[in-house]
Order: sequence, then structure tokens, then C-alpha cells
Amino acid sequence: MANAIFSSLPTTVFEEMSGLARTLGAINLGQGFPDDPGPEPLRAKAADLVLNGYNQYPPMAGLPELRQAVADHYNRTQGLDFEAAEITVTSGATEALAACFLGLIEPGDEVVVFQPFYDAYLPIIRRAGGVPKLVSLKPPHWRFDRAMLEAAFTHRTKLVVLNNPVNPTGVVLPDEDLALLAEFCVAHDVVAVCDEVWEQVVFGNARHRPLIACPGMRERTVKIGSAGKMFGLTGWKVGFLCAAPGLTHALSRTHQFLTFTTAPNLQAAVAWGLANLDDWFRDMPRTLERSRDRLTEGLRREGFAVLPSAGTYFLNIDLSGSGITEGDRDFCLRAVKEAGVAAIPVSAFYEADKVTSIARLCFSKGDATLDEGVVRLAKAREFSRS
Repeated sequence: MANAIFSSLPTTVFEEMSGLARTLGAINLGQGFPDDPGPEPLRAKAADLVLNGYNQYPPMAGLPELRQAVADHYNRTQGLDFEAAEITVTSGATEALAACFLGLIEPGDEVVVFQPFYDAYLPIIRRAGGVPKLVSLKPPHWRFDRAMLEAAFTHRTKLVVLNNPVNPTGVVLPDEDLALLAEFCVAHDVVAVCDEVWEQVVFGNARHRPLIACPGMRERTVKIGSAGKMFGLTGWKVGFLCAAPGLTHALSRTHQFLTFTTAPNLQAAVAWGLANLDDWFRDMPRTLERSRDRLTEGLRREGFAVLPSAGTYFLNIDLSGSGITEGDRDFCLRAVKEAGVAAIPVSAFYEADKVTSIARLCFSKGDATLDEGVVRLAKAREFSRS
């Protein structure tokens, strides 16, 4: 009776681990949300707009002031030349992805997807009639090369989906990888759907480069951003679809029949934040970088092998390199049940050819939470070695 694609899906690993953390009173280093409540001036602005602003249907494509603010933000921060008319405001980045897949895929089109991947990609691609073609990335570097792309791209390829910076690996793709992918997109006449929600959360000397800025990509790329990730307000669900007019037409028409629109007061608050909170964009990554370093150093003191993280809220531990012989899912289940700390098995981000020796941790937490998380993970490690 039900649609087989969605009804056959299990509960997501994020809900499973977070549910166990709630039930057992465990520390949740699994699901990616910060302890910090987000910038107070922005929250105050939103509260004022709920009371004194406009609360009826806004325009389907988004408030004009937000569309212009998004275009201006990307011009200042990434040198992109968007017009406001090329921006569509969505109810979060997941809705933006759905608009891309449902609006651009015809039945039988092949879609290149790099795994590990965000778990919403494949079900929506398949519901749209697309055929995923998986490119498997492996630790510790999680890089793709020419041979991997040659094996994935065919004359039937319609889209490629790129997440950068990458969840769950914490990789910020270097220019040479982006240039290689752009070369294949141009040669095969492929549209790139770029999930760039972590673009503001980049550390050290790493720099986020949008694929749309590569030669030949301006007219064939959809850039997706997220106010929730930009401002650490993951529950706001305000996303952005940014694309040339030919793509924007199809995307906005699809969005029209998904959520149609997004809360106008939150849209107006995000527009204000993009124009007025430069200090947040400067300081927020540094704060998260210190949290990343604190968790990394604590884990290494306890004998864990920690992989590099150049962006996102996440770092990964190599279980086999840490002397842990069990698989990532078994370790994570035992860690939450026996040691009281939730993590995410990276194998959950694969469909096939899974990597089963990596566990993802979220470091966008307070110092006390991170420190106690290290203590509990060390207990889980000792349990697995005893």
C-alpha cells in the first residue's frame, strides 16, 4: 500500500543514537547541533519580528530583502555574482535538495553521489526516478581521482551531488579536486548540485571554494546554503537555492509545490543577520576550532587515533587505529549503552562497500561536555579491549 522507497527505510542512525542518549541519559556527541544557543542579537531580532513583523504568507521565492542579502553575502565572502532573482528561499537545505532532485531528474537519469553521504540523498533521488552511481571515498584522506570519476560518469549522467565541506569526514576539498570534477561536469554536460551548508565552518588555513566559481560551472551548478548552519540555529530551517535563471525556474517551481514558503519573520531575521553579523562569521569558526582541538587532544591522550577535520562540526576516530577490533556500529551501540556517550558509525553514511572502522563525533559542545565525553569514550575503548 505504501511507497516502497520510503516505507522500507529504517529509522535514521541519528534518531536511533539520539533516542538512546535521551533514554539512557548519555552525552550526545552524535547528532550535529551546537550547545550554544546562537547569536543573541539575531534571536532578539527574530523575536521582535514575530511580535511586530509580518506573519502571513511571504512570496513563494522568499522575501526580497533576504534574497538580496544572500546574493550580497556570497558576493562579499566568495566573490560570486548572484542576482537576487537567482536565489530561492527554502525550508531548510533538505527541502532545497528535494527541489533539486525532483525538479531536475527524469526517470532513468544517472546521478553521481560520493559516499559517505548525507542520508537524505538517495531516497529522494530514487523517488524522482534517478539511478544513483556511487563513488566510494576511503579514509584517511577521503579523496576522489580521475579514474574514479571515469568509472562513474556515463552518457546517462544528469547530475552529480557534491557535499563540501564534507559531513561526515570534515574534509574541505582542495582546488585540484574541484577543478577535476568541474572538468567532468563540462565534458559530460552534467549539472552539479552542491550541498555547501558547512561553508562558514572552516578551520585553520583551509578555505571553502564553491564549485560554481570553477570555469564552465556558473550555468550548470546549484549552490545550496543554510542559515541554520551559518548561525548555529539548526532548528530555524531556512535554506537557499542559488543558480542561474535557467535552473532557478525549475527549482522554484518545484519548491512551490513542496513547502511553498518559509516563516517570514525568520527570513527577515536571517536577512538582518547576513548584513549585520560580520563578527559572528569571523569568531564562530575560531570558537569551534578550539572545541575541535580540545576534543582531539583529549582523545589522543586516551589513545584514540583521530583523523584530521578542516571543517564542519565533526571529527572522526579510527577505531582499528585505536586498538578497537569491533565494527563501528557495534562500538557506537556499546558506547552509548555501557559508557553513556553517543557517537555515529560512519558506515551509516554508505550504501555499499562500507567503511566500518570509523566513528563520527560532534564537537560543537561545551568544554565540560567534551571532557566528560572523552572520559566515557575511554571507558568504551577499554571495554572493547578487555
